[in-house]
Amino acid sequence: MGEKVLHIDPQKCTGCMQCEGVCAVWCSASGNPSVSRIRVLKWEGSLFVPMACRQCEEAPCMAVCPKEALYRDGALNRVMVDYTRCISCRMCVAACPFGAMGFDAGRQRVFKCDLCDGDPRCVRFCLPGALSYTASETVQYRRIRHAAQKQAPIKEATHVLLSSE
Repeated sequence: MGEKVLHIDPQKCTGCMQCEGVCAVWCSASGNPSVSRIRVLKWEGSLFVPMACRQCEEAPCMAVCPKEALYRDGALNRVMVDYTRCISCRMCVAACPFGAMGFDAGRQRVFKCDLCDGDPRCVRFCLPGALSYTASETVQYRRIRHAAQKQAPIKEATHVLLSSE
């Protein structure tokens, strides 16, 4: 089995925010959702979208860090923070295109998802099943299939246009 990724299916999210609570308790021994590594955003009406670190291959947070405190852990292919090097400048927080990094004002340090060392608690406690920790190949296949299904009607229409000329 290949590397695993945190997969989010917003269509299954009910907005219960159980993932936020579990994460806050597990990662910071606090029930405060502001220090959770996963956030549930509410979009227009009743659409809820959990957001967490995507463990980007070309991670902008790593690129902007002046102290190289962010690094890729080879074991789980995740981006980690080396707190012995971090100066809490928050440039990584500003650089993250997903808003997945945060700053804990109480501890005066940045934070991000570390996949709970390969056993994400948010996944365990997501009763609707909106979160899963699955092989990256499976997730890529879903994305490719979905994109192909979106393009199929366009290609058929183009083919009909070209063949009738």
